[in-house]
Amino acid sequence: MGSSFVQVAAFTDRSLAGNPAAVCVLPAPADADWMQSVARQMEAPETAFLVRRPDGAFDLRWFTSVGESDLCGHATLASAHVLWQDRHVPMGETGRFHTRSGLLTAVRAGDWIELDFPVTPVTPLEEVAGLARALGVRPLAVSLSHPAHGDQYHFLVELESEQAIRGLAPDMGAISALPAIAVTVTSHATTPGYDFVSRFFAPRGGIDEDAVTGSAHCVLGPYWQTRLGKDSFVAYQASARGGVVRVRVAGERVILGGQAVTERRGELA
Repeated sequence: MGSSFVQVAAFTDRSLAGNPAAVCVLPAPADADWMQSVARQMEAPETAFLVRRPDGAFDLRWFTSVGESDLCGHATLASAHVLWQDRHVPMGETGRFHTRSGLLTAVRAGDWIELDFPVTPVTPLEEVAGLARALGVRPLAVSLSHPAHGDQYHFLVELESEQAIRGLAPDMGAISALPAIAVTVTSHATTPGYDFVSRFFAPRGGIDEDAVTGSAHCVLGPYWQTRLGKDSFVAYQASARGGVVRVRVAGERVILGGQAVTERRGELA
């Protein structure tokens, strides 16, 4: 199956920052093996595949280099950006996506895009064997996320400071051996303009460190809501590329705001 693709930098307003995602708008549903092969070829952490439904909504699936994802924020943001930019959806219309995690929507808010995602609840844990050694620091608190769909559980780890987050150099082999697919680390921010910072490690999912992880903020928003006593935040993911996420907790939903920039286009033979 031939198709074009667009690579987009998500959660940033400039190229070579944020999190890259490849977006393929397909004329018809594709075989999962073909989509997985395409995702392996792409130089992006996630590749999004979209097929229009008769009602104007889209079926949306996300693939890393090693498998299909249950939920992906930055590739959904990138998909909405492409649908409006390339006139698949009128500029003022809501983007609607049927996914493994239910119906997700996207709307424009000036230069920003706002995604409506489900809250991911967490359960506090007393201790996780090997976690402190894998991170190289002792956590202040550890929780386990419980996604509403799928079984891709993550550890959420609070550290003592933004400096500790930025200076972290985890052992990826030890991270891979933990009984969860990924680890999010976070702390209260000391950089002016931000409420909290984070980083995200998922070597078992084919991504040692993700640049900006929208889905992780479905956990981080409610987590910091209980600690900071407010519902809206500006968050920074302190990877090498870095990116900004606006987060608003609204009951059982989290509104994630970000910007996006097209970086390149291509054709798949």
